[in-house]
Amino acid sequence: MPDSKPKHTRDTRFDQPLDRSRGRRPNYDPETFGRLSERVARHIGSWVFIAWMTVVVVAWVSWNVFAPEQWKPDAYPFIFLTLLLSLQASYAAPLILLAQNRQMDRDRVQFQEDRSRNERILADSDYLAREISDLRNAMGEVATRDFLRGELRDLLEEINDRLARIEETSEPQGDADAEGTHPR
Repeated sequence: MPDSKPKHTRDTRFDQPLDRSRGRRPNYDPETFGRLSERVARHIGSWVFIAWMTVVVVAWVSWNVFAPEQWKPDAYPFIFLTLLLSLQASYAAPLILLAQNRQMDRDRVQFQEDRSRNERILADSDYLAREISDLRNAMGEVATRDFLRGELRDLLEEINDRLARIEETSEPQGDADAEGTHPR
């Protein structure tokens, strides 16, 4: 019975992407390499590195000037020292640039987050300002405590005035009742 499957090992389906996980180039994690470049750049930019580099260069030059001729690895123009310093600079410059690029990416993300946070705060403050304005407008229609106190005071004065008038008109009857002239 003949086999109906294709003879090659790769799947020939066009509706699924090819598996590219195993390439010919070596795989590396860019985050790990980025963290390493930041550590190196942080170390190269420190005063400790500058101090040690100065000590090494001074020692190198001193050894090659004052050591016996047969022990001098680098003669006066210090070609080997120049080569080493150039090699160090050629590796340091790209690592520093990688670290700066990662920092710029972080700064850009932070800027976008700050911007969205500021937009939310601005929207919230606009909403609160509209709400306060609505409350002020509504408070114009609502009786305040001072207004109610004033109205109650006016009503109390009016009631007191009425009571005083009623007492004035009822006093002559009150005297007649006291004398007993009022029939029962």
